[in-house]
Amino acid sequence: MTTPLLPPETAGEAAAPATPPFDAKAVIAALPQEPGVYRMLDAQEHTLYVGKALSLKKRVSSYFQKSGLSPRIAIMVSQVVRVETTVTRSEAEALLLENNLIKALAPRYNILFRDDKSYPYLCVSGDVFPQLRFHRGALNKKHQYFGPFPNSGAVREGVAMLQKIFQLRTCENSVFAHRTRPCMLYQIERCTAPCVGYVPEEIYAEDVRSAVLFLQGKADDVREQLHAQMESAAAALEFERAAALRDKWQRLQQLQSKQFVESATARDADVVAVVHDREVTAVNVVMVRGGRHVGDRTFFPAHAGGCTLGEVTEAFLTQHYLERPVPSLLVLDDFAPSEPLLEALTMQADRKINVTSRPTGERRVWLTMAARNAKLAIAQQLAQKATQQARLTALQEALGLPDLQRIECFDVSHTMGEATVASCVVFDKGAMQNNEYRRFNVTPAVGGDDYAAMQEALRRRAARIVTGEVPTPDLWMIDGGKGQLQVAVQVLEDDGLDIELIGLAKGPERKVGAEDLWRRGEEEPLHLLPEHAGFQLLHQIRDEAHRFAIQGHRARRGKARLASSLQEIEGIGDKRRRALLNHFGGLKGVRAASADDLARVPGISEALATRIYAALHEGAVE
Repeated sequence: MTTPLLPPETAGEAAAPATPPFDAKAVIAALPQEPGVYRMLDAQEHTLYVGKALSLKKRVSSYFQKSGLSPRIAIMVSQVVRVETTVTRSEAEALLLENNLIKALAPRYNILFRDDKSYPYLCVSGDVFPQLRFHRGALNKKHQYFGPFPNSGAVREGVAMLQKIFQLRTCENSVFAHRTRPCMLYQIERCTAPCVGYVPEEIYAEDVRSAVLFLQGKADDVREQLHAQMESAAAALEFERAAALRDKWQRLQQLQSKQFVESATARDADVVAVVHDREVTAVNVVMVRGGRHVGDRTFFPAHAGGCTLGEVTEAFLTQHYLERPVPSLLVLDDFAPSEPLLEALTMQADRKINVTSRPTGERRVWLTMAARNAKLAIAQQLAQKATQQARLTALQEALGLPDLQRIECFDVSHTMGEATVASCVVFDKGAMQNNEYRRFNVTPAVGGDDYAAMQEALRRRAARIVTGEVPTPDLWMIDGGKGQLQVAVQVLEDDGLDIELIGLAKGPERKVGAEDLWRRGEEEPLHLLPEHAGFQLLHQIRDEAHRFAIQGHRARRGKARLASSLQEIEGIGDKRRRALLNHFGGLKGVRAASADDLARVPGISEALATRIYAALHEGAVE
């Protein structure tokens, strides 16, 4: 139950003030001695801080009855005009609610970790002949997942490694179900071709079990099993199988002899180091999976100024692990997680989570490596910020805009008017803000009309600015010349927006680095030298808008072509189209099928199958 706690109005006043003074004593008196979550709000109803408590009364009163608050907390308390509370059944439940509210509300006085990307996993599917594949997103209980890994490269490397040793299939089910002959992976000994029955189900299942053991860090067990199977096959005079097992055993030996960083004592572990250096705080996570170091990732928390390393560590563990699988071991530097956090992690993982807060030996080496990674990341970020700030300052001087901070850049991409997509990228706070990028699928009346396409995108963006959905930028940059700039001028005038405008267009020689910089109301373009720091920033932002637009256009074009390609093939009506889609489970399966596979569909002759295959694969060419 959520209870807003408001200070009572003073009796006898002729008119209540717009914002009543905050009466801390009245608020504290109404608080329960129960666990829960509290939210502190300012006069504009913005959430300043979200916290959890075993006793709401004791915790909230500590802000108003104790002296010696840190400067950061003292400033926050001075802005509080209202406190809301939610009672929970336990402190662990309060922790989960606190985490959800912090991520949803992003309070300015909470430590925030932003990690927009979901982590990748290596998946072994639950099919009769399991598939080995890359996975990102929600987890399905019928499959086995290993990870998470720090990046997609680590997963793909793992898939390639397992293909070499155990030769598991990686093809999609739509392809697997309709193969009539083995693919190239069989020829290069990366797959045993279960699709065409070249390997019995029980033998393939043995390979899958060995692969799973290997992923769990039990390579020694796998070697012993392979050796025992090899001897058993030789004793039964199955020399071909014995030779295949010998090859797997040798490949595993070779791989282990040159494997990454090996661990003799750990299966899956995350090593977390928190470092504060030159007024910047960073958290580095070294990931060990199956006893192998597979990479690391660095996070930079927001609103961490004035916080202790312990507070940052607790915030990271809460926000990072409460929504994703937790490894069996966490290695920390002289920090013990709170009991509610350990309880919540244990409940989520459904097993005990081991925490080492004062590691020795091999684990201390890991922690030292993580701390060094964090320091290097801080140095790189500071260097990048210094470069970007120098570029921004130079641009401010060149354009005469001393307050310039937020820049939005627009570009349009299409192929002969097909699948037009406009992009909007954002530069703010000294860096590109990827999470604020937007694409617009635009439909100008005449295909290829860049002016109309740009106008539609700008009007849609302007509408969001007018409603306050997105902040008002200091500058709009258009990828184009005077004509494109005039379109933007008209949009701003129609919506009553006061935003500076520039257009970056290729000059007469159309050389990179010799672009014309057009400004509203100017008859002649401004020219900045390629080595000008401000010009380099404009180039960076424009190139990012161009990349983002092309990426969206190609995706839209490919989807449109695939969806319409079957309808455009002569001899394919609704009945045959439905038969193909039903047989292969969708357009993706139809495209993946060979001409022979297509000919097996009732109503599809060999000649028509050849024509379908040629049409689909011709349409896939850039």
